[in-house]
Amino acid sequence: MDFELRRAREKLEKEQKERKERARLKLEREKKAKEEAKKQREAIEAAQRSRRLDAIDAQLKADQEMQESLLAGGGIVFYHTLEALPFQGSGDKIKLPPSCFTELSGQGAFDKGPLHFKLSVLHQEGPSNMEDGEKESNRSTHSGVLEFTADEGFVGLPPHVWRNLFPSDTPNNSFVEVRYVRLPKGTYAKLQPEGIGFAELPNQKAVLETSLRQHATLSQDDVLTVNYGELAYKLKVLELKPSSSVSVLETDIEVDIVSPDDMSAGTDQYTLKPLLFGKSESGMVEEGKYVFYKFTIDDDTRKKIVSGEKRAEVRVDSEIDGGDTSIYVSRHPLLFPTRHLHEWSSHDAGSKVVILSSKDKSVDVGTYSIGVYGFKDMTKFQVLVTLEDDSGRKVGQEATSSSSSIEMDTVQCKNCKRFIPSRSIVLHEAYCSRHSVACQHAGCGMVLRTEEARDHVHCDKCGQGLQRREMEKHMKVFHEQCSCPCGVVLENAAMVSYCPLP
Repeated sequence: MDFELRRAREKLEKEQKERKERARLKLEREKKAKEEAKKQREAIEAAQRSRRLDAIDAQLKADQEMQESLLAGGGIVFYHTLEALPFQGSGDKIKLPPSCFTELSGQGAFDKGPLHFKLSVLHQEGPSNMEDGEKESNRSTHSGVLEFTADEGFVGLPPHVWRNLFPSDTPNNSFVEVRYVRLPKGTYAKLQPEGIGFAELPNQKAVLETSLRQHATLSQDDVLTVNYGELAYKLKVLELKPSSSVSVLETDIEVDIVSPDDMSAGTDQYTLKPLLFGKSESGMVEEGKYVFYKFTIDDDTRKKIVSGEKRAEVRVDSEIDGGDTSIYVSRHPLLFPTRHLHEWSSHDAGSKVVILSSKDKSVDVGTYSIGVYGFKDMTKFQVLVTLEDDSGRKVGQEATSSSSSIEMDTVQCKNCKRFIPSRSIVLHEAYCSRHSVACQHAGCGMVLRTEEARDHVHCDKCGQGLQRREMEKHMKVFHEQCSCPCGVVLENAAMVSYCPLP
């Protein structure tokens, strides 16, 4: 009996204990659920509060941007995020979509004078680190507008604007904010060339003024590219007045050009290396690039050249390694002779020689410049300026004085058309007909050795006779189309005598 009572009591106690445990667990679950619900409510309330604060901040920021835009734009609000695309143009004028014209016109922007815009690079999250992104996102410049013909969502940037916004050729992010701004007229600019070459130009201010005519704005810390013929010089904008960004339209700006920080820097800038008569200099030139030299003709040398006693020879010998050069010579003030701006030139295969003799009426006392142009591949060369006896003139005088006796004792060869002594004409014609061929092309008559005649051709454009291997260079040097800064398109040969601009 006692045993059964004990078992019943133990069973009851066990059941009570289990009920208490279940009750305790239930209470804990309910408590935990209440805590989770409370946390969720607090999180929701915090998120809602954060969104309200963000909305307030965004509204405040938008209001601030609106006020800044109204202030910067003189009452006109215009700013868009557009994807930048480069196009080949000059100056700093961009291309915008037609919708921008409608928006600006609707606000009366065209009634307020020339349009100016601030362009800023927008930072986007990407694989690059944040410091680089922040540095790039701070890049900005200013511009005018060329036309409203860009595709919607895009803005066309000329090289000047593109280089100042995106120093690297392939930027990670090409989105820019285009914002309409009003700029004061500039009164002062301090510029610094990146190398010493620009300082050697005799008319720096005129060259700079010509370049600035293609610009609407200047911004501090921008790099301005100034073209002088085929040459380009880079100048950094150090200081502007009355503000860090100014308009350069219809205004007179006082310009100071300061010396480069490092006079040895700027190796890509063109300079004139001095040459002495009779002393050769070695050099190397890349394809499409120039290396420039200068030499001086004093009064004593000029008298010898003008009298016919001496002649000045400019010689360039290239190493036979597949490369090729051309040489161009000019007298100051034309400082840097190029393919389109020069007085004398030589494009022959092998050694190139330019001769300044008594026949050249422009020979005078002064400084002369030599431009060695890399026509093909990287080329090593030797350049030399010498004074030589002008023996050609003396021989010509002797031939003229005895011309009557020569005409009486000579006979013209039927093949080469040269006058040969009558006593040896038979032997000459027999030899000449076997080894020489006269070109039958109208107006040519050039006498060539038989092996040379196979490769003798004539240019279809000008009719000049030359070897087949020289045709490619001849076409590029004389007949390739090129554009003058004034807009005229001519062949290279015609451009030399036409181009009125530096």
